[in-house]
Amino acid sequence: MQNNKFSEFEADQQQLAEFAKILSHPARIAIIQLLAEKKEIRTGNISDDLPISRTTVSQHLKILKDAGIIQGTIEGLKIHYCLDIQKLNEIREKYNTFLESTISDFMCNC
Repeated sequence: MQNNKFSEFEADQQQLAEFAKILSHPARIAIIQLLAEKKEIRTGNISDDLPISRTTVSQHLKILKDAGIIQGTIEGLKIHYCLDIQKLNEIREKYNTFLESTISDFMCNC
């Protein structure tokens, strides 16, 4: 069994790493961009705009939904998805804080 030290890092560091992991696949980035453009999409329609199968889209949608980045409402056999702007703003704020604290007044001496 591998020793995982993830839990020994600060909560903010863990959360930034989790967000990065969620956003690390181009399909998930494409889904977010598509939802930003179209505002709302039905489950089956997403794969029409992306070079991946419906099954693969469903897997990525589950990851995004579990992370709270998207929301889904059921209507008959279809699920309508949209972005959770509040969650995206939270992610943006956390990364802005991280980047600002990391690069403000930074001067490399190497």
